[in-house]
Amino acid sequence: MKTKFMTQEQKVLYLTTEPIPPLICQMAVPTIISMLVTNFYNMADTFFVGKINTQSTAAVGVVFSIMALIQAVGFFFGHGSGNYISKKLGAKKFEDASKMAATGFFYAFFVGILICIVGLIFLEPLSVMLGSTPTILPYTKDYLSIILIGTPFIMSSFVLNNQLRYQGSASIAMAGIVTGAVINIGLDPILIFGFNMGISGAAVATTVSQIISFLLLLWGCQKGQNIGISIKKFTPGLYYIKEIFKGGFPSLCRQGLASVAQIALNFAAGIYGGAMADAAIAGMSVVSRVSMFANSALIGFGQGFQPVCGMNYGAKKYDRVREAFWFCVKYAFIFLVIVSIIGVVFARPIVTIFRKDDIDVINIGTFALKMQAGVFFLNAWIVMSNMMLQSLGKAFKASVVAASRQGLFFLPLIFILPRFFGLTGVQICQPISDIFTLIVSIPLTLGVLRELKYLSKQNEKSI
Repeated sequence: MKTKFMTQEQKVLYLTTEPIPPLICQMAVPTIISMLVTNFYNMADTFFVGKINTQSTAAVGVVFSIMALIQAVGFFFGHGSGNYISKKLGAKKFEDASKMAATGFFYAFFVGILICIVGLIFLEPLSVMLGSTPTILPYTKDYLSIILIGTPFIMSSFVLNNQLRYQGSASIAMAGIVTGAVINIGLDPILIFGFNMGISGAAVATTVSQIISFLLLLWGCQKGQNIGISIKKFTPGLYYIKEIFKGGFPSLCRQGLASVAQIALNFAAGIYGGAMADAAIAGMSVVSRVSMFANSALIGFGQGFQPVCGMNYGAKKYDRVREAFWFCVKYAFIFLVIVSIIGVVFARPIVTIFRKDDIDVINIGTFALKMQAGVFFLNAWIVMSNMMLQSLGKAFKASVVAASRQGLFFLPLIFILPRFFGLTGVQICQPISDIFTLIVSIPLTLGVLRELKYLSKQNEKSI
């Protein structure tokens, strides 16, 4: 049954009654495709820019941190409003859901404009703050200035994408994201090499494709039975802000700290000076993109779980929430074990794809990728736990898990380990952080699962 052709009432009934395994698979396939294609074009940027020089590759890695921040704010408003929408739809409060959709969207667009203006005014100091060395700085400024112009549209695209997903319209969200990604991949070589624009061409390709995605997603919200975006529904006020914070703060922690972590990583890799600093930043940039691509399928799977989780929780069907969680963890673990093996065995050829002419970049990236791939399967529990806690409105617990991986543990480690182990300390920081995050997430998640079991029994007694 195709959810995009259903009324809102039919979607709620479908998501709260359909058997869990086929339901999550149906919801997850479009989001997995969206995440894979989106991250593939991020890797395409790195691949094509890698044909220019090491400094351009490093500059993309430096700007990646500010792009992670843009994504963080977009996910904050998107997940915050989307979580609220799914629970209100589950409770059949459609007008409330409609007001939140408009409020989340317009807040994100206005914040995007503000970031664009401030970023362009302070372009050079911002580039230095992000970790640019003197040799990387000109390339960073060229790339970053164009990305900043597209910020309001990029940020709002994340909001629209997530709102559509949480309504059960993942296929429409996928169409908007994938179309923009394909355009980006096609424009990269044309602008970088055909028009001889260099790294600026990669930035223009990314910005143009994101604006096209934005327009397609906005159009998709107006189609069928989806919640349309209307300025008349925009409802600024403390109530909706609080609800956005409750549902979106874990995403802001996760993605925002990823940005801070990337900046810290750039500085830690850049302390070696000269060409070696550029090679270290470039090598770690490649590993960040590859790891993000590998993680994208997992996140897509989890995003298929989130609307199921939110609507069933809103409908007080707690057993279905628990069943969906364990289903996702089991199959995510099997998938990630395979990915971990591939990452360890084929680390060197994977890194070589992006920068085959620089042996230092290859050596640095290869070891770091092997280390990260070796513990990658731990994310099956970490990511699914974080998504469940966030979808249920367990803001504090979700924020702790979200902040742990690249914040509570990564940031102290990135300052401590390199002092004792040099560049190796930089390369092993993320996998050690992942191990600590798993230890933190287990008791937090098990406590919520026990609570769901108790609520389910209470429901049975009241029937």
